[in-house]
Amino acid sequence: MSHVTVETEGRVARVTLNDPDKRNAITQAINDELVAALDELESDPGIGALVMTGAGRAFCAGADLSDLLAARETGITGIYEGFLRVAHSPLATVAAVNGAAVGAGMNLVLACDLVLAGRRQARFDSRFLRIGLHPGGGHTWRLRHVTDRSTTMAMVLFGEVLSAEQAQHAGLAYRAVDDGELLESAHELAARAAATPRELLARTKATILSLDEIQDSATAVEHELHPQLWSMDQPAFTDLVQNLQSRIASAGEHAAG
Repeated sequence: MSHVTVETEGRVARVTLNDPDKRNAITQAINDELVAALDELESDPGIGALVMTGAGRAFCAGADLSDLLAARETGITGIYEGFLRVAHSPLATVAAVNGAAVGAGMNLVLACDLVLAGRRQARFDSRFLRIGLHPGGGHTWRLRHVTDRSTTMAMVLFGEVLSAEQAQHAGLAYRAVDDGELLESAHELAARAAATPRELLARTKATILSLDEIQDSATAVEHELHPQLWSMDQPAFTDLVQNLQSRIASAGEHAAG
């Protein structure tokens, strides 16, 4: 059985954690397949965006404890490979959270560029401290990066579990949607990003992800200067300008006549 399935529609790939009996808990097998899937999709110029979701009623129930303990002996960072591969992807990524996202499952959510949450089924649960484990994989940094200090403290230290609506209010999820519309809504958003030329999308994503380094207006202008100049030499922009100039010239000739 494949622990990660991939379906493509247009320029969007849906990547599904596929171990519903274990609520899609992260294992080394899932990590290996997820890394391989991202490698293949990123090498395909026809793919521009990913939708991440889980099979069954859970998004991801965290790390499988047996695999977590095994990773402690072989190198704990091995258990992070899957969600870090998503976090570092140049493709646009949307998490379609269809059920509980717990611990390492929260890390996979936080690795994505945009989060949609099923209104009735989605739950966001840090849980690390509740099993006597310090957060790992950049969990606290990523969570604090997308939401405020109070929410981070509430979820990590005080065990608050957020619903879809609460996650949207806290900025953890972009939108709460009806469960039956979750995948369609995620695909629609992903398709918009995927319509952008891949290199332009990747450079813009990198610009956004590095904005925390910016402290003033002048640096912000400089930060965007070189990628914008690069984009002005690319077909997506040059063709548009040529077409626009041709229409203006044609309209002028008709007006003169």
